[in-house]
Amino acid sequence: MTTVVLDQLVPARAGWSAVVRRGQQLTITDLGGNQAVDCLLYDAHDTGVRYSAPDTLQAQGSLFLTKGSVLLSDEHTPLMTVLADDCGRHDTVGGACSKESNTLRYGHHTWSQHACVENFLAEGARWGLGKRDLVSNINWYMNVPVEADGTLGIVDGLSSPGLRVVLRAETDVLVLVSNCPQINNPCNGFDPTPVQMTISED
Repeated sequence: MTTVVLDQLVPARAGWSAVVRRGQQLTITDLGGNQAVDCLLYDAHDTGVRYSAPDTLQAQGSLFLTKGSVLLSDEHTPLMTVLADDCGRHDTVGGACSKESNTLRYGHHTWSQHACVENFLAEGARWGLGKRDLVSNINWYMNVPVEADGTLGIVDGLSSPGLRVVLRAETDVLVLVSNCPQINNPCNGFDPTPVQMTISED
């Protein structure tokens, strides 16, 4: 029998964080569709051990995350495993938007817009983390294809309302999330929407 430990709605543009205990499952539901969910993972007992995109990509031999992907730390230890994936693929190279990158890409008039880095810093501060603890993140539901010339594109997402990705914690994991507030590119369909974060255990 599955027991729901935590079930929270994360508003559009907001941050979220929680510890997912070993063996528990985290379900991220894209309620409105086409919503990028930026995510960072840390060992809950030693936050110096954190998600590593290079280790993860090298181990699985693929640029994208999907069912079966094992999310590895910078010590090459498993943090979480993707148990189920309704979307098909997720990005782990596009990074998180910031006020600095927004002004560079879209103009200085975007400086006041909230961004994922600010969400990560606010949530991380609750756990004693700072800017130096931010690393390359996962972008659940974000569509970042590799173009023919080798560049990365940011295009309309592959997700639709109600799709889920389910992760199992392989150790106690601190999860930080930014429900991406980006409105200058199509990663959120130019209209950020809420997502549901559910922690459960058998």
